[in-house]
Amino acid sequence: MNDFLNPDEIEALFARASEGNLPMEAPPAGAKGGRRTRWLRTVDFTRPTKFSTDQERRLRRLLDGFCGVSAQRVHGEHRLPLELEVIDVQQLTWANAFKLLPESSVFCTLDTAPHEGRMLLSAELPLMVTAVEGLLGGDTSGAVKDRPLTDIDLILVRRLARTLVETLSGIWFDLAEITLSLADVGTLAERVQVAAGSEPTLMLTMEARLHKGSGTMALLVPYAAIAPAAAAFSQREEDAGHHDPEAVRAVRAGLERVDVTVRAEVADTHLTLEQILSLAPGDLIRLDAPSDSPVTLYADRTPVHEARAGRWGTRRAVQITGPVEVVE
Repeated sequence: MNDFLNPDEIEALFARASEGNLPMEAPPAGAKGGRRTRWLRTVDFTRPTKFSTDQERRLRRLLDGFCGVSAQRVHGEHRLPLELEVIDVQQLTWANAFKLLPESSVFCTLDTAPHEGRMLLSAELPLMVTAVEGLLGGDTSGAVKDRPLTDIDLILVRRLARTLVETLSGIWFDLAEITLSLADVGTLAERVQVAAGSEPTLMLTMEARLHKGSGTMALLVPYAAIAPAAAAFSQREEDAGHHDPEAVRAVRAGLERVDVTVRAEVADTHLTLEQILSLAPGDLIRLDAPSDSPVTLYADRTPVHEARAGRWGTRRAVQITGPVEVVE
């Protein structure tokens, strides 16, 4: 008997756990059967279930894409070999999620538009110090000390954070038409005002590798920040089959102006290289088709119609007789 769970069973088990529908323990052996088993359900209020499983998956995939694109952009614009990777996703209240952030961190508050909402992007302070040293051309081969950021350091950190937020905003807009902007950058946790303490929050943790050091970055997404566009984060990719009529017409109008080479092929044959090299003026080449076979009309390399050869005034022409029969 196989005691291992398949992926579908594991997913169903996690879904039941997120709903609080946990398996009940069987009564101990030898227990008296005169009384009914007491039905209990443990509720963990630090683990809200406001975000659905689909929303968690789409947000994680969105952040996976952000990690690759932002690393390339940071390397190209700031010459920093930054590598990012999503390592954990968990759903908490805002207060509990914020408590999990390292004490020495840089906090970047993000505004959302057109809906009024806020998110938080944080990074460990030593990681930002390493980035600042790299931007200033300093020696980053050794361990960078955890030191306070100066005013000049904060200006450089804001510049780097703006690059990351612009990249994240582009990916966010493609999915839900939400634009992100950098509102504030600081190191004081007391100044961070994003959401109420009980607000359900999705905490996405990333590992950041820079030079020879590494640290963590986290994106805290309160549910209120995505609530106006929650449907965009909930729909499955395979169910997103609806099309915007205006977008369809725009694409069709753009494609209609594309030039395509159309040619008429009477027939074809195959020759060896030796036969081709021995050809001379006046030689006849036998084609692998009867003399009364129709002409095939090609759009680039795709056969689209059968036709009959003829003339149109002083020019050669073909008359379409029907679509090409596709042979399976």
